[in-house]
Amino acid sequence: MTSQTHSVPTADQIRRAPKVLLHDHLDGGLRPGTIVELAREQGYENLPETEPDKLGVWFREAADSGSLERYLETFAHTCAVMQTREALFRVAAECAVDLAEDGVVYAEVRYAPEQHLEGGLTLEEVVEAVNAGFREGERQARENGHRIRVGALLTAMRHAARSLEIAELANTYRDSGVVGFDIAGAEAGYPPTRHLDAFEYLKRENNHFTIHAGEAFGLPSIWQALQWCGADRLGHGVRIIDDIEVADDGSVKLGRLAAYVRDKRIPLEMCPSSNLQTGAAASIGEHPIGLLRKLHFRATVNTDNRLMSGTSMSREFELLTEAFDYTLDDMQWFSVNAMKSAFIPFDERLAMINEVIKPGYAELRSEWLFQQTATTSGSSRTEG
Repeated sequence: MTSQTHSVPTADQIRRAPKVLLHDHLDGGLRPGTIVELAREQGYENLPETEPDKLGVWFREAADSGSLERYLETFAHTCAVMQTREALFRVAAECAVDLAEDGVVYAEVRYAPEQHLEGGLTLEEVVEAVNAGFREGERQARENGHRIRVGALLTAMRHAARSLEIAELANTYRDSGVVGFDIAGAEAGYPPTRHLDAFEYLKRENNHFTIHAGEAFGLPSIWQALQWCGADRLGHGVRIIDDIEVADDGSVKLGRLAAYVRDKRIPLEMCPSSNLQTGAAASIGEHPIGLLRKLHFRATVNTDNRLMSGTSMSREFELLTEAFDYTLDDMQWFSVNAMKSAFIPFDERLAMINEVIKPGYAELRSEWLFQQTATTSGSSRTEG
């Protein structure tokens, strides 16, 4: 009898596997049908399509430009319909439900409160609406037979000047569902060092933050995020590959920054499909995550923007298993990496790993035993 625990998992196993998501944008994961309904209710008339399926296709095609700046333009439509408490509540609840149905057991979902003020909401009202929506989504997921825990990351836009204000907001709500802080937006011309006051404030408050770095811009972006700003994690960080040399004989040499990232176990929030759309990688098979996995960087798998990339955590893992022959063991490795890197307390992370993630993968790995037994029993009856 040959163990099948090291075979490539099926699509059904990938969907049922407990997954952990650290990099997902709330305004990048709306259901197309929800966008259409909210636009109709709010009188927003600038949607490029008003039929949900066609709108979903438009978002994916518009995001497939190879440019981060063009990719970011698609968010004008989703943010436009997320300007009321009711809309934010609904979008957050649906986000939690959708992730749970995809097998995600823990997620940190980020959004920029400053982008949801056009309808007259205050920053505090935005945060409270989203937090309430996540709790409602968790409740609905439980009713549907799924379990998920969702934490919010408050994002400041790197081209704006409200980062300290948003950092203070994240600190105010840190015990009410907000687990950390982030900066996002176009990297070129907007280095993270522009927001040092926000990062210094968070460090003084012993709070957590991640920084979008090393996606559209290279190693200097990563270096600044770590050595000047003190980021706990790197949003994307895919360009760390530029500091790794692979010789013709397969030997690998890490530059000092890459070695530091690996040695310090700095989490990389990698988003394969999104990286293809923004030109940070040429194909899934050529994505740096393959090499970074082999070199034991703390790489994690994420969705970034499920609407724009037409993706889910299951789809990301399906693509990776096809490209790199990943097994359930590899999936567990990525999931444990992500849970270790989450911004919730250590004892809660440990409990998720030991009581949810590892048992979930152990159950999936054991399925071949019962399939083999059923096959053997059937053969025995035939022979008798």
